Amino acid sequence: MPGTVVVRNGKIAEARAGRSRVDGVRNIDVGKLVVMPGVVDVHVHVNEPGRTEWEGFATAGRAAVAGGVTTTVVMPLNCSPVATSVEALNGEVRAAEGVCACDFGFWGGVVPGNVGELKKLWDAGVLGFKCFTVHSGIDEFPNVTRSDLEEAMPMIASLRGGRAVLLAHAEDPGAIEAARGRSGLDGEPRDYRKYLASRPPESELRAIQMMVEMCRATGCRTHIVHVSSGDSLPVIAKAKQALTGFSAETCPHYLAFAAEEIKDGATEFKCAPPIREMWHREALWRGLKDGVLDLVASDHSPAPAELKSLKEGNLAKAWGGIAGLQVQLPAVWSGAHARGCSLADIARWMCEAPAKLAGIEDQKGKIAPGMDADLLVLDPDAEWTVRGGELEHRHKATPYDGRSVRGVVHATFVRGKQVFSSGKVAFGAGLDGERAFAKEASGRWVKRSRA
Repeated sequence: MPGTVVVRNGKIAEARAGRSRVDGVRNIDVGKLVVMPGVVDVHVHVNEPGRTEWEGFATAGRAAVAGGVTTTVVMPLNCSPVATSVEALNGEVRAAEGVCACDFGFWGGVVPGNVGELKKLWDAGVLGFKCFTVHSGIDEFPNVTRSDLEEAMPMIASLRGGRAVLLAHAEDPGAIEAARGRSGLDGEPRDYRKYLASRPPESELRAIQMMVEMCRATGCRTHIVHVSSGDSLPVIAKAKQALTGFSAETCPHYLAFAAEEIKDGATEFKCAPPIREMWHREALWRGLKDGVLDLVASDHSPAPAELKSLKEGNLAKAWGGIAGLQVQLPAVWSGAHARGCSLADIARWMCEAPAKLAGIEDQKGKIAPGMDADLLVLDPDAEWTVRGGELEHRHKATPYDGRSVRGVVHATFVRGKQVFSSGKVAFGAGLDGERAFAKEASGRWVKRSRA
């Protein structure tokens, strides 16, 4: 519907129904395009410092704002050193400041033996914590066991009156170890079905069940990242009915793709947990629409071509990670539109709910007075074809290459400043004429409210 958003000093001063000119400020008329809150992506791997050749804040920030993402919350790996201490966190902050085009926050890492660091990380400004229940892919960030969680989760639950949250990569190592041998993947490492069999839905389900038990026992807010399996949804739904602090997300690639469509050797599709069969995809869409799943986050995790085994197509050894930060909004909107969902649903799943998870809902995720003026301008009906080579990610291999999607981001504003222009629509904000980014990267470190 027609509306007017008034921005002053980087904040939304007023949001009113109907079109109206406002005296004393520059007026921008977007015509029939849609103004939305900027996307808040709470699951991004920016591997700087230490592995900037995988992805860095400069390239990730450009990819983010080109895709309408105005805030990223960065995972505590695969930077080096990993962010399991305040010293390592400060290294991430230094790497991002003056370089990242979007605003950024951080999760702290939970690994065996670092419970003494958690309050220090919290006081230093992390928005919450992340753990793995299975090997993370790098030895510097080992997975936790139940006994580790019995130490860490009460500590997290004690922070800020129980409002700190633990995010969990939930897969069961025992189930994966047993499945790997049966799968035959080592003998036929290009076979996607064998990779799929090596990380079965049972693994995700077992680990989620453990996290539910730990949430109940400790009172610690618990969030399950990248749910891939429809089998997990009944357990999550039951947990959410019984526990006020339990939530879950899925990712654009689980909503966009299906195992039946993936060719053998296509390592650009490899992630963990894996992209599963079509019925899982449709179950995840139902989970979103029914509120069992709270939000969508990219889990953006690119890697150099040799680590992705792009030439060999070896799914057994390729890095598991999807490059999708820039295209997540049109990817999700395409599927949502086809299933009768609205842009209001998108705003809830990709803006409002992620901001709430991270404890920054008083700053980000909504168009309302007092919020940061993080906005995107979208043509929701325009269709285009993704070309991996044209994306801003450091590495261009992406499963979205060649895919037709719906929704074009024409402009992105971070705290009222235009930081991206598609070059196809003039807004009079200094970036008109051609596809462009703001000359200065003005992203800031986002910390939770002290209230």
